[in-house]
Amino acid sequence: MLILGIYLDNAATSFPKPQAVIQSMVDFMIENGCTSGRGAYEKAIEADSRIYQSRKAIARLFNFNDPKKVIFTSNVTESLNLAIKGILKKGDHVIVSSLEHNGVWRCVKTMERDLGIRISKIPCSAEGYTLARDLEKLIRENTALVVMTHASNVLGTIQPIAEIGQICRQYRIPFLVDAAQTAGAHYIDVVKDQIDLLAFTGHKSLLGPMGIGGLLINWEGDICPLKSGGTGGDSAYEYQPDYYPNKLETGTLNVPGIIGLHEGIKFIEKEGLDKIRKKDAELADYALARLKEVDDIILYGPQDSGKIIGVISFNLKSKACEQIAYELDQNFGIMIRAGLHCAPSAHQIIGTEKSGTCRIGIGYFNEKQDIDQLVEALKSISIN
Repeated sequence: MLILGIYLDNAATSFPKPQAVIQSMVDFMIENGCTSGRGAYEKAIEADSRIYQSRKAIARLFNFNDPKKVIFTSNVTESLNLAIKGILKKGDHVIVSSLEHNGVWRCVKTMERDLGIRISKIPCSAEGYTLARDLEKLIRENTALVVMTHASNVLGTIQPIAEIGQICRQYRIPFLVDAAQTAGAHYIDVVKDQIDLLAFTGHKSLLGPMGIGGLLINWEGDICPLKSGGTGGDSAYEYQPDYYPNKLETGTLNVPGIIGLHEGIKFIEKEGLDKIRKKDAELADYALARLKEVDDIILYGPQDSGKIIGVISFNLKSKACEQIAYELDQNFGIMIRAGLHCAPSAHQIIGTEKSGTCRIGIGYFNEKQDIDQLVEALKSISIN
């Protein structure tokens, strides 16, 4: 695969994509191009079938057995908003981690302002470790939802979702997991982990295109639709249907995006999650070891690949993170992320809420030589 430069921003979006992902979308647009759920002719029925097969693949990946409760959205942020706004009501209490992305944090803060919901944060260590027992101390009679990122997009720290899920089931509180950073890169079993709602996006480690995400619903409670409109069926009925997936899916689906996502999942299944996870850990360990060679570097988060996904944040004492990212791009052709990464809560934990951090996001198509070139470039930048 041809890449111009070295891409280390896979925590934002994975690149490159498997060729099969790209080709499947092109082939569909050329050979079919029809909407799903909007026609009785052969090509429309074929589009319907492709969508259903994609739902099945997603359900299978997360050990779920009800494809109709795999809801397609435009991205993980819409999935999170759909779950949070669909469940919480005026005066409810919600518990979130201290590491949440703005996809969760802005949503609950807006509801706090507009509906008077109450928010509690589970504390965590400076490395991003959350203790499940600290959740139990925050539960109230009106706690209506617990939201937890599976892994921090700033520190990479993997959270104890199985333990959190167990506590939530004990208290019969729905548990929403943000799997933006882990879906496709880490093991997720909604049954074993006792996850009620799983929000995911297609364009990161699932290796699909941008503009497609989803919400998996392993819960019997009620979720109020975020949108109302055409579903392709029951058109004479004046209200949103009350059955899945139509209850929560409105308007024309992103069929090419869903097909591309399906091909990404096929790639993951063919390679094997064990192999993907092993390579991710090996590269993370290699990067952590080599980055320590750079003078004046500050590394954040756990220094252990078994406790993180392939996300590493750092700073150089001598330069602002934006300047480092600029020099890496302009002088060395290396692409990383700099700033707050849309997660100011996590930066408050490590004291970088004003400065931000540099962040590398390791992907399946990265190699050790990418890390080597990054480290040599950082050594040059740190002394100039």
